Amino acid sequence: MDPATKRLPARDRILDTASELFYAHGIHAVGVDRLIAESGVAKATLYKHFPSKDDVVAAYLRRMDDSWRSQMRSAALAGGEDPREQLFGLFVALEQSAQTGTLGCAFINAAAEYHPGSTPHTITAEHKQTVRNWVRDLAATAGAADPDTLAFQLTLLIDGTLAATRVGDATAAAGAAKQAARAMIDAACPAHH
Repeated sequence: MDPATKRLPARDRILDTASELFYAHGIHAVGVDRLIAESGVAKATLYKHFPSKDDVVAAYLRRMDDSWRSQMRSAALAGGEDPREQLFGLFVALEQSAQTGTLGCAFINAAAEYHPGSTPHTITAEHKQTVRNWVRDLAATAGAADPDTLAFQLTLLIDGTLAATRVGDATAAAGAAKQAARAMIDAACPAHH
């Protein structure tokens, strides 16, 4: 562990380690002992901050939710002032992420590991709904006649792209999604002249 990491508060070290390990290996594949060893905290310290592994998982997913929504807002703003281009900006950013090797979706991965009704599954469902609501609001601002349907289509396209990047050519999947998104946004949101 580098000295800068050692200076982080224990809770942050635990969550940083959990984020790396859970994303790379899956949640169930990473035990508490490995989290303790790789974060450099004592067992008592981990349990002081997180009474159970499920608490670590919930904190990890909430942190990923904050991060993902922040990245989406940044991607939309990078698209410019036009809400249509902001929607498209999500797919430009997705393509850039695919090219840098950032693959997969922490939430899709978590949902695959947990049954409906479990805390991780519930947090995932809430995340997906929050993202869809945000995209719906942006679609409404962009002038979509049916913002609910466009938001559902675009978020399915994002999720499908994230899933596809785990098993195939990430750049090709993201490029195809960007092309499909352009067509869907143009069809659903009339251009303002």
